[in-house]
Amino acid sequence: MPAARKKPAPRARAERLEARVTAEQKALFERAADLSGRSLTDFVVTAVQEAANAEIERQKVTRLSREESIAFVEAILNPPEPNEALRRAHERYLAATADRRAGG
Repeated sequence: MPAARKKPAPRARAERLEARVTAEQKALFERAADLSGRSLTDFVVTAVQEAANAEIERQKVTRLSREESIAFVEAILNPPEPNEALRRAHERYLAATADRRAGG
C-alpha cells in the first residue's frame, strides 16, 4: 500500500485578487465549486494556479516546425564557416577573458 501523501501546510493568504465576471460565469464557477466540494475561492484560486503553471510550462518549450527542426539539426551537424563579424567577436571574447584571468 503506498504511503499516504502529507497535505502541505496552508499558506497565509495576505494578497487579494479581484475580477469582474458575468452572472453566468459566476453561476458556472459556483456550480463547479459545489460539485467539487470546495469553496468558490478555493476552486477559483486552484484553477487559476493550475492554468498559470501550465502556461509557464508551455512557454518553456520551444516548438519547431518540421522544416525548422531539419534546419536546426543541419546547422548543428554541418555548421557554416564563421564570418568576419563572428571572428572579431571571438577575438574580443578571448581578450576579455584573458583580462579577467589576469585580474584586469
